[in-house]
Amino acid sequence: MPGLFDLVSALLQRARAPQREPARGTRSYRCRCGRPVFFRNSACTRCGAALGFDPDSQRLLPLEPGPAAGEWRIDPAAGVAADTPVRRCANLDTPAGCNWLIPVAPPGRATPLLCRACRLSRTIPDLSVPENADLWRRIEVARRRLVSQLIALGLPVASKVPAAAEDPERGLMFDVLRAPPGGVPVLTGHAGGLITLNLEEADDAVREHVRAQMHEPYRTLLGHFRHEVGHYYWDRLVAGTPWLDDFRALFGDERADYAAALQRHYANGAPADWAQRHVSSYASTHPWEDWAETWAHYLHMVDTLDTALSFGLDADDLELEFDRFGSDALWRPDDPGAGQFVGFVNAWVELTSVLNELSRSMGQHDYYPFVLPRPAIGKLQFVHLVVQGAK
Repeated sequence: MPGLFDLVSALLQRARAPQREPARGTRSYRCRCGRPVFFRNSACTRCGAALGFDPDSQRLLPLEPGPAAGEWRIDPAAGVAADTPVRRCANLDTPAGCNWLIPVAPPGRATPLLCRACRLSRTIPDLSVPENADLWRRIEVARRRLVSQLIALGLPVASKVPAAAEDPERGLMFDVLRAPPGGVPVLTGHAGGLITLNLEEADDAVREHVRAQMHEPYRTLLGHFRHEVGHYYWDRLVAGTPWLDDFRALFGDERADYAAALQRHYANGAPADWAQRHVSSYASTHPWEDWAETWAHYLHMVDTLDTALSFGLDADDLELEFDRFGSDALWRPDDPGAGQFVGFVNAWVELTSVLNELSRSMGQHDYYPFVLPRPAIGKLQFVHLVVQGAK
């Protein structure tokens, strides 16, 4: 199976070919009845077919009853060769509403109750509190989107949760917490493979209030997850590797006092020239935050372009003039994939320019409220090469 970035690049080339072929990326799905279905669907609204997401093929697939109770088979009409029966994640019947599939284990081995995404959860909120259920559902929808993309990019994704017994040393896990009334607020962050998210971030009003207080142009659950998982992959893919010296040359020396950098940022704000060097003002805080913000933007770019091209949305049809980036903006302009990466970045700028105008037409904030300076393009290529090297 080609990597996600390679697939996006192939779709871009196909979209710009003189005679176009239908584009089908990883975010476009159809039921066996032909109706379009979407990533979070667990049943077709037209024919009622059960649906499940297979993380290995990155397909949302129609199902039919399997050989035993609780087992299913992938409908042959889906065109996916699958001899092994599957089960649906146990979280399908919880507020999380997970629609992911789990291959049935061979005789003598137990089939996990939870899918690859849900096995990453160490702590979930108290669901006896009525409002927690809806907030947790929103968080899980965003987290499954994140995990599906990480798998599609070929990145290592294994649970650190002791009960899952996948990778207790280098794996990943999540705590979704809510502070008790009057208690110490929960801080969203990453430490040693554990990503903690404040449940209240799923409340749109709360999150928007924090966004305005922090003078941020963008704040979403998916954005939180992509940023924090960037810290995890820095530890996993950059720290102590041959990438580290190049990281320091591009992003700065991460050995600078992190706590002091945060204190300085919140006391004084970003430097006046941050927009000339970073993808966001927060990226100017410390090299670790510059990496995490750049990483998150890379994931935004790959997933959004994949989705747009999967549904045939291509800004190349529109008359839009802008200053295109050349290979001279890259960190490694002589890399064999440099031309492909420049095309990817320019397609992103082109697409988001149009999407921003569509948002303005509805009186909404810009869809992508950022401007990419030239130094950020080199950093994005560095992230891309680290991701490619992780396969």
